[in-house]
Amino acid sequence: MHIREVKNLKSWIEVSPKHPFPVYNLPYGIGLFEDGTHSAVTRIGDFIINLSLLFQSGLLRADGLTLKHLAAEYLNDYIALPKATHLAVRERLIELFTDTHAGLYKLDEELKNSILVPHEKVKMLLPVKPGDYTDFYSSKEHATNVGIMFRGPENALMPNWLHMPIAYHGRSSSIVVSGTDLHRPWGQIVPPNAENPIFSPSKQLDFELEVAFVTRSGKPLGQPIKVDEAEEYIFGLVLFNDWSARDIQKWEYQPLGPFLGKNFGSTISPWIVTLEALEPFRCAGPTPEKELLPYLQTSGEKTFDIHLEVDIAPSDGKPTTVCRSNFKYLYWNMSQQLAHHTVNGCNIQAGDMMASGTISGPTPDSFGSMLELAWKGTKPVKLEDGSERTFILDGDTIIIRGYCEREDLYIGFGEATTTILPAIDY
Repeated sequence: MHIREVKNLKSWIEVSPKHPFPVYNLPYGIGLFEDGTHSAVTRIGDFIINLSLLFQSGLLRADGLTLKHLAAEYLNDYIALPKATHLAVRERLIELFTDTHAGLYKLDEELKNSILVPHEKVKMLLPVKPGDYTDFYSSKEHATNVGIMFRGPENALMPNWLHMPIAYHGRSSSIVVSGTDLHRPWGQIVPPNAENPIFSPSKQLDFELEVAFVTRSGKPLGQPIKVDEAEEYIFGLVLFNDWSARDIQKWEYQPLGPFLGKNFGSTISPWIVTLEALEPFRCAGPTPEKELLPYLQTSGEKTFDIHLEVDIAPSDGKPTTVCRSNFKYLYWNMSQQLAHHTVNGCNIQAGDMMASGTISGPTPDSFGSMLELAWKGTKPVKLEDGSERTFILDGDTIIIRGYCEREDLYIGFGEATTTILPAIDY
């Protein structure tokens, strides 16, 4: 569906202007209901739609779709279904919620009210169980900023950076859904002017503004995914905060890269926004500065215009927006990331996550981490309550938002929110 075909879609569920979840969006999540049951869900306006009950009502059908796919604890098995099934479900949902003659509108009120539940009565859970998680390093602005801080402007980018998407394998078990608090991590850090490390809670805790894509089932082990077919293996996107303990990471990362400084927690938004919903916001990314090897060469518009924001909310103060960036700034697009990830034959599974790396833009207010915003602690960021931050303090809540806007079509990702608690006594 192109924007000219969908921009006038109107649901019989009331949706306010610029609500993140109009009928066109139809993201996927897992909801926990007041009766203790969980289900695959979508959302229109302020209502959560229980897809399991909708299926049981007989109104939602698609080839290969069963109740087992919708009533599972995670969306992995649903994501593993053929793309044609997902497209059929999307088409049917749009029909059901825009046409008062499609059957749902006429259901028994009790059944209808169990299918359509006010969002405040549903707890959103982790939407997928990621078998694997990879974190890329795909923002040139971010990589350049970090390089300048630690190596100087003449050596800001490593020699390989403009030739391939750089990445590391992260820890999937510590990915948590929005609303899950995280404790400040412990680790080895080296105090200023010291030669040896101490064991301490991190003193340089940082957020990282990212977006992650969730994969469909891939090819068998040994068979690469080509760059021009990569989007066929991408189900949708979530907001992603790859928390970083900068002082722990600085001491440990050579020679093998991030470890304890990263794997204590990553926060995602509860809603997976599909590529179909994002199609009207497709756009071009940056032009490659070096000639790429053929397996990484793409043509056309391979990224999306997704506005991103980060707020810091102190425990006793109102939120301050400290960053406004955009997904389209990424130098390496998702197709290139997935093609590079699998070019050696590495296999992927339905529900794997691949994060973008910190998304920084060209201006200081678009830098996607405190390391950059406060420039390694030399330029403290002032909040609305008058306090300042160089890194994240205990009690601070970080809120990441994402949305797309074009003409009269607006969709959103919701939020990825986390409050930092003090380190646990060791």
